[in-house]
Amino acid sequence: MRAEMPDLPLATLRGVSQVDLQNNLGTAICFVVALLAAGWRFALFGLVGAAVGTLTAWFLGAARESVAAGLEGFNGTLIGVALVLYFQARWITLLLVVVGAIMGSVLTSALKTLLGPHDLPGLTAPFCAVATIMVVGGPAYERVWRRHVLAAPPSATSPGTAVTFADLWQGLLNGVGQVFFQGKWYVGLIFLIGLAFAGWRVAGAALAASAVGILVAVLLGAPAADIGAGLYGYNAVLTGIALCCAFVVPTVLGLLYALAGVVSATVLTAFVGHLFAPVGGHTLTWPFVLVTWIFLAAVPAFSGVRRAST
Repeated sequence: MRAEMPDLPLATLRGVSQVDLQNNLGTAICFVVALLAAGWRFALFGLVGAAVGTLTAWFLGAARESVAAGLEGFNGTLIGVALVLYFQARWITLLLVVVGAIMGSVLTSALKTLLGPHDLPGLTAPFCAVATIMVVGGPAYERVWRRHVLAAPPSATSPGTAVTFADLWQGLLNGVGQVFFQGKWYVGLIFLIGLAFAGWRVAGAALAASAVGILVAVLLGAPAADIGAGLYGYNAVLTGIALCCAFVVPTVLGLLYALAGVVSATVLTAFVGHLFAPVGGHTLTWPFVLVTWIFLAAVPAFSGVRRAST
């Protein structure tokens, strides 16, 4: 028997904040404001994805606590934002978001079953899987791919590795905003304010992780335009929040462990981008998912690092 449906608007909002692993209403409202600042279509399609994912999980009988906390909707949020970015605001895109959010909800529960015995969270893997399938398969469908142009990275028109001050400060904020695929610094700032509602440690971890991502990218000689756009920061941000604020106890050794994860996610970003280059280089949040899984799976083997209680 299905549990009583939680407050749908509230559960949907919490699904938006859970993209950054936060169950906080103030964070959620700020995130929606940030998406509106980026463009109404991002807010609308993101909320549709979150609502459909939440409703699907409830209808299929997912745990009420999980539904109410937004844990069944955040992958739908990212599916909505990503697909409207890739395929524009059209009726076919809305249909894809609905179908994708349903797929993402089922995948979320499947990963709970598969990863639960290993105490690993599903994270944004359902979103990554659904979005990858749709952008790779999109060219086969004329109604989906009509007027679609593969988006080139900023470095395609602004090559070079000479980093300016603007690249640094804008990249710092864009690294936070690119979690939702937004490359405007003021949108990233609103997202950062939203994280501050969840606590100074969360916002600090996000900002520090973005800075580390920039530092690693600069040291390795990544394109300056891509650094300024935050493309080397957002997987670092998610990894930093996950390992520093959500899943690992923040002892001194725990923080160093999180730092290693952030560096790893930044390095992996280029690998995943080049791996998917033939289909547009959609890195998505794969580096965050893979690095966080590996680092959390390794925790039991280390006596100096402990999992946080959830």
